[in-house]
Amino acid sequence: MPAMNAVVEVLKSEGVDTAFGCPGAAILPLYKALEEVGGIEHLVVRHEEGATHMADGWARTNGRVGVAIGTSGPAGTNMITGLYTALADSIPMVCITGQAVSTRLHQEAFQAVEIVDIAKPVTKWAVQIKEAGQAPWIFREAFRIAREGRPGPVLVDIPLDIAQQVIEYDPAIDAPLAVSTVEPHLPRVERALDMLLEAERPLILAGGGVIIAEAAEELRDLASYLNIPVQVTLMGKGSFDEDSPLYSGMTGVQTSQRYGNASFLESDLVLAVGARFGDRHTGQLDVYRGARKFIHVDIEPTQIGKVFEPDLGVVSDAKLFLGTLLEAARRRGAGRRPGAWVERIAELKRTMGRREDFDSTPIKAPRVYKEINEVFGADTYFVTAIGLYQIWGGQHQKAHKPRHYQICGQAGPLGWEIPAAIGVRKAVEATEPDAEVVGIVGDYGFQYMVEELAVGAQYDVPFVLIMINNEYLGLIRQAEIPYDMNYQVDIHYDEYGTDNVKIMEAYGCSGRRVLDPADIRESLEWARKEARRTSRPVLVEIMIEREANTPHGPSIDAVKEFEPAPA
Repeated sequence: MPAMNAVVEVLKSEGVDTAFGCPGAAILPLYKALEEVGGIEHLVVRHEEGATHMADGWARTNGRVGVAIGTSGPAGTNMITGLYTALADSIPMVCITGQAVSTRLHQEAFQAVEIVDIAKPVTKWAVQIKEAGQAPWIFREAFRIAREGRPGPVLVDIPLDIAQQVIEYDPAIDAPLAVSTVEPHLPRVERALDMLLEAERPLILAGGGVIIAEAAEELRDLASYLNIPVQVTLMGKGSFDEDSPLYSGMTGVQTSQRYGNASFLESDLVLAVGARFGDRHTGQLDVYRGARKFIHVDIEPTQIGKVFEPDLGVVSDAKLFLGTLLEAARRRGAGRRPGAWVERIAELKRTMGRREDFDSTPIKAPRVYKEINEVFGADTYFVTAIGLYQIWGGQHQKAHKPRHYQICGQAGPLGWEIPAAIGVRKAVEATEPDAEVVGIVGDYGFQYMVEELAVGAQYDVPFVLIMINNEYLGLIRQAEIPYDMNYQVDIHYDEYGTDNVKIMEAYGCSGRRVLDPADIRESLEWARKEARRTSRPVLVEIMIEREANTPHGPSIDAVKEFEPAPA
């Protein structure tokens, strides 16, 4: 069969039912195969970076390997940001690029670029197919690598002459390659249990690895049996129900709660599972480490000791570790009732909140998140990216279920939300046709990939966009404060700057602007109904105070608050 037909058969057997891309001359044999073989829905994007972010959002939501497709030359270079984002956040993805014919690569052929070498630093594997007979096997290996261990992206480059060949391949006798699991070493599990039981004020810190490993149930059962409070990192948000009495917030110098930092500072042991100790979580390491002990569990061996040396390191899949630890605890009969430490957590949560019930105008951002928490249910899928609104979201927005709060945590590319929301919605379309998807965006990042609204309109992809608009590069304005600057960060002009509602309308979508906090809830309810009615993206643009600051600081014991605490 044609080599690219074989590739499409492989994609289908690997669980790909949706792909995102943009055709071009050098990748047309693959598009011909998509048409002939069928079984994979394809969305034509308006920018190849948008394709990667759609595949990213799709993969984060269903746990499968996302696929983005582009032609040769600038298509591949446009994908680099998406590859970096997926690598940073451990998201499995395969990006496919076309390439000039192999015999012309040394002659500076049109749109020929060494995309494999360019992509290597931001992928788990980047490879060019040299022989057509390798095509199905390289793709099998690409999916295995994307899934195995710490997941991540792979790039496969296909020269046009290779893509046009016919090969021997029978999909009826082929299957995905086995993915190895990483089981914990039992003596280390027992040592971890010893340390947990010896501690007076232990915490479990759940990172994004808990979600990737589908380990939320094991986390809940372990925490409940041992009555150990649980914190989450930004990437781990949703791995533990934030309404649980054992939830003790988030620690950090930006995306954190006051009670989260306070409880962390009072802890004497931290069991970190699938967390990488990012710098915006830890702040100054001497304060973060303090006198407390650390157990670090990660599927990737080189993560352990990368930021600081833990007292105990365990290389393991998060799900297997948590399940094995619970079994060991039950064998010992180590279950505990809530004690003084759990009561202390409850007291900190009760007394160290942040105010959200602002009625003033211009609108204060925490009020927006109060309304979001009350309007949208636990089953809503949220997407958000980078800026002050990411920090406010981490501080105020609740998450209850894994894979329902998607955030580009480490790379933080502007413009991620619109394409990611499309990917999220496509991921749940078949299994949850009525699922609500909500993207929370800033006014600046909104325009980075705004063209992908056309994809949402063309393919009937409904979701709600909530814009937190301060007409500023707000996070950078805040970062300029220590420099005594307010320079080149103000993007205001005319009355309200860019008319984002008209931008929505230009793409065949709808939106409205909110100036009064009393109108937020009604506008959100309108947007939910309008998204269902039109089956397209809908915007609620909320104008907030222009120079608001989020709580932040250099260390977790020195976070500056900019609003008075609740009475």
